[in-house]
Amino acid sequence: MTQCAAEWYEFHALRRSEAQPLRLAARAEVSRGPVAPARRVDDLDRGIIEALQENGRESFRRIAARLGVSEATVRARYARLTREGILQVVAVTNPLGLGFDQALVGIKTSGPPEAAADEIARWPEADYVVVTAGQFDLVVEVVAANRRELLDLTNRMRALESVVTTEIFFYLEMWKQLYDWGTRE
Repeated sequence: MTQCAAEWYEFHALRRSEAQPLRLAARAEVSRGPVAPARRVDDLDRGIIEALQENGRESFRRIAARLGVSEATVRARYARLTREGILQVVAVTNPLGLGFDQALVGIKTSGPPEAAADEIARWPEADYVVVTAGQFDLVVEVVAANRRELLDLTNRMRALESVVTTEIFFYLEMWKQLYDWGTRE
């Protein structure tokens, strides 16, 4: 291995040995995200969403001033948008930068994928579960404390009754991850 390649590998591929296992708070109910047709949003909803995509810490007062409505209106709209699962304000991190391993898993099932999707969606390590059309029936993004935990996760997926095959796309480096696409009508 050349010196340059060795240094790149040391920097990008190796993880801290002291990295702690991923532990997420247990939730009483799994948040599945939108599972119904999109709800109607108007221009005011779009303005609030776009302001929060630009800066998730923006005050309701500033958003209200920018949009020409009262702070109470923004607060009420925000509450409805979050309650209906249209909007979620969270801190987005780069798991690789925190020392975790991350992968995308393509899954083929022997029948309808909903049972496997429901089961995997309950796992705290799965942060993204979608039913897809095309080569895979499901695509799942997982975050694991290390490669051993990633192997255990994929073995759990393979053990599900309806899972026929899995294909793992191991993340080597995060190149782009943005959530500011607006609301496009």
